[in-house]
Amino acid sequence: MEKKTILAGISQGDINGIGYEVIIKTLSDPTINDICTPVVYGSPKVGAYHRKALNINNFTFNNIRTPDEAHARKVNMINCLDDDIRVELGKSTTQGGEAAIISLRKAVEDLKSGKIDVLITAPIDKKNVQSENFHFKGHTDYLKSVAGAEEVLMFMISESMRIGIATDHVPLRNVPGLITFETLLHKIRLMNQSLILDFGIRKPRIAVLGLNPHAGDNSLLGTEEAEILSPAIQQAQKEGIMTFGPFPADGFFGAGSFTKFDGILAMYHDQGLAPFKALSFDSGVNFTAGLPFIRTSPVHGTAFAIAGKGEASENSFRQALYLACDIFRNREIYTEISKNPLKHQDIEIHSDRIDELPPDIFNPEP
Repeated sequence: MEKKTILAGISQGDINGIGYEVIIKTLSDPTINDICTPVVYGSPKVGAYHRKALNINNFTFNNIRTPDEAHARKVNMINCLDDDIRVELGKSTTQGGEAAIISLRKAVEDLKSGKIDVLITAPIDKKNVQSENFHFKGHTDYLKSVAGAEEVLMFMISESMRIGIATDHVPLRNVPGLITFETLLHKIRLMNQSLILDFGIRKPRIAVLGLNPHAGDNSLLGTEEAEILSPAIQQAQKEGIMTFGPFPADGFFGAGSFTKFDGILAMYHDQGLAPFKALSFDSGVNFTAGLPFIRTSPVHGTAFAIAGKGEASENSFRQALYLACDIFRNREIYTEISKNPLKHQDIEIHSDRIDELPPDIFNPEP
């Protein structure tokens, strides 16, 4: 199988945040070009402004009009903005939000048409992007809409864990009503499919966290575990998906049980993101599973408070770029094997094999 060059599209994010800083710091490493050919959707003027503010002199963008003009050994940029764009470092502005969405729309257009292979999104401000033409809560909802996907999974990835969020960006008071048998089962299926297709794990083991304290404590602290979560887990097991739980979230992370599973499904945003960011903030990646195309992003936000100061770490963005390319390759391998499994049975899919689970993990103490 011939190894093609991956065209990695990058949306600029909010022009007043740390997006350009982490992009430039990441792409300043020439070894990136051995992995992919980067194409930034942004503005040469904004890029120059950030380089000057950060005192970065040994970096340039190669201006192109379309992805097929991209130079394999350079950092390419497609200009999406007018020259009158104004950068106000550290400020949330309407123009900054508009610029972020213009870049995102153009990158997604090229992604859907196959002109680029993967998309890495720099952070946006969820408030200043709101307008008559953009009313989504963030990247994930927008990408779900443009892809026409029935459901997607916000999947947080690091070396130590992979955590999916069943209800992602919603108010906490709305979470219980959104946890249904059908929704939960669909999220489990999505996670299982992604672990196989995107991460090359042959038989993933998935842990489902409880909604209530102590996973309901035998329905004393809530009945969702008995009435919704457990039936969904049992149905997934009948379908051949290795799914276990529901586990009390505090003991699950406190005892290190998260290391025994390929994927973890949290019920709401902070239940999954708090332990994830505590352990992986600098290197974690947000991946949107369930889309027909590949999109990743760093786990941090615009960080207006440190914009232009040279203090931002690029590690999460770099890992997002690496992961997007890894998933692209894994999907290629999966497609090739699926065409003729006998012919390619000698191809070994990467798998983080898990040690045998201790017998008490399925009956954790409250």
